[in-house]
Amino acid sequence: MARSTTRTAGLLAGTAALTLGLAACGSSDPAPTDAAAAAKLQVVASTDVWGSVAQAVGGDRVEVKSIINSPDKDPHEYESTPTDAASVENAKLLLRNGGGYDDFMTKLVDASGNQAPVVDAVTVSGLQPAEEAGHSEGDGHDHGEFNEHVWYSLPTVQKVAQSVATELGKADPAGAATYTANAQRFDAGVAQLSTKAAAIGKAHPGATVAVTEPVPDYLLETASLKDVTPEAFSEAVEEGNDPPAAVLQQTLAVFTAQPKVGALVLNAQTQSPTTDQVKQAATQNGVPIVDVTETLPAGTTDYTAWMGAQIDRLSSALDRR
Repeated sequence: MARSTTRTAGLLAGTAALTLGLAACGSSDPAPTDAAAAAKLQVVASTDVWGSVAQAVGGDRVEVKSIINSPDKDPHEYESTPTDAASVENAKLLLRNGGGYDDFMTKLVDASGNQAPVVDAVTVSGLQPAEEAGHSEGDGHDHGEFNEHVWYSLPTVQKVAQSVATELGKADPAGAATYTANAQRFDAGVAQLSTKAAAIGKAHPGATVAVTEPVPDYLLETASLKDVTPEAFSEAVEEGNDPPAAVLQQTLAVFTAQPKVGALVLNAQTQSPTTDQVKQAATQNGVPIVDVTETLPAGTTDYTAWMGAQIDRLSSALDRR
């Protein structure tokens, strides 16, 4: 995720939140009792992507709070609040991405003294080389060494769901069978996504794409799509830096090369003059643009629906190739 960019996707979410807030203020109905919520296992996730996975597994036996719950919050720069701290302190299960992506969550957990289990998606994934494990933003971790956006790794998401089911079952033995069944159902849905993504590569052997950031790279690998973006470009954009002029020109040339690149995969949650130039080059040369996001769009709460829609857009773009 680019750090020094303008985040654009939060306006609709903010409007919806305001509308709901006004409706709540005008209602004379009593709010749901705190006792009902307290009876559920409290789960706190660093982002709504992982929160949606926890909700899919926990169902109505859990109450999930996602700290990053709107597209205009940047996990790299997020400053936690006392409310966040209280939620983490009282949680029975904690879920974070790891890999330096959401270090605010690690700090919250450490400060809370809460001994509840922590499911770390990067650790569960097994994708991070051992010598890089343990690095964080504060340690000067270079994102170019490891792609921490593991929620685009479908096998990782399946593993995380299973880990969540296991930990919830330990905390709530009476619900263990339910958690296992929910995780299996979720697993089957993600498996269908993997099949759908793999079908893209089979339908378009040798197809290439360009990206503004390495956010969706794991999904592109599943789809057997080759990323032809200069690595120095996507790394610079992810870190919020301007790429060298020569690197930018190499990137723009991707859209005039033959055979034509199949699509530009654009992180829709960030904007910068550099990415605008790339987007313009794609448009001028008839290259389809596929928007992807790091967090759930406004009004979306289901991981498989969200990821499935992104895969569908990618497939449609390649069909126009």
